[in-house]
Amino acid sequence: MSDMRGTTAEVGYDFTRDWFSIYAPVWKRILDQEQPRNLLEIGSFEGRSACHIIEYGAALAEGQVSLTCVDTWEGSIEHRQGGPAEAAMSDVERRFDHNTRLALSKAAKPVGLRKLKLKSQYALAGLITAGATESFDLIYIDGSHEAPDVLADATMAFPLLRVGGTMIFDDYLWSMDRPGAQDVLRMPKPAIDAFMNIYQRKMVVYPGLPLRQLYARKIAP
Repeated sequence: MSDMRGTTAEVGYDFTRDWFSIYAPVWKRILDQEQPRNLLEIGSFEGRSACHIIEYGAALAEGQVSLTCVDTWEGSIEHRQGGPAEAAMSDVERRFDHNTRLALSKAAKPVGLRKLKLKSQYALAGLITAGATESFDLIYIDGSHEAPDVLADATMAFPLLRVGGTMIFDDYLWSMDRPGAQDVLRMPKPAIDAFMNIYQRKMVVYPGLPLRQLYARKIAP
């Protein structure tokens, strides 16, 4: 995991991890094609994907672009002491605030950024309660990587995604355990598979894209 601070392309940003750049080419294809205007991100960490949306995605879409970022900034199992991505989460939140402020100042046009510092289930419940006022064109699920949490995020996010919208799951094949000794409850894949199987008449996978993330389109309410 490279430290990206101080690089020419990202002057002023304060990133200590780069888990997103490898996906940028696929995101470019989706953002170019779909031009989403109302986006929801579950799990924001230092804001690298949020900054990409603010700087790149907002320049494409016609009209006002809005991004809602949901995170507790308390960390997941991999961020805890001794975990593979151990981090001081108070510093992570400070970097998110700094990075998104900078991205907003650099954006080609104004972007509405909403930060919800809540557990995802509470934030999603609130958005569902808001009803017709909330309908997202793209939802990115990258919060807790434990299977029960991923499944809850997906099922609660589904009614918030408009028909024709895109749902992206991060770390489809991720596990913090060694191969052959994975705990299926600490992996996103079993939850994503269960969701896609149950919703197979309502969601379809984008064909021909790499499976380190899973990209799906909503085809029915």
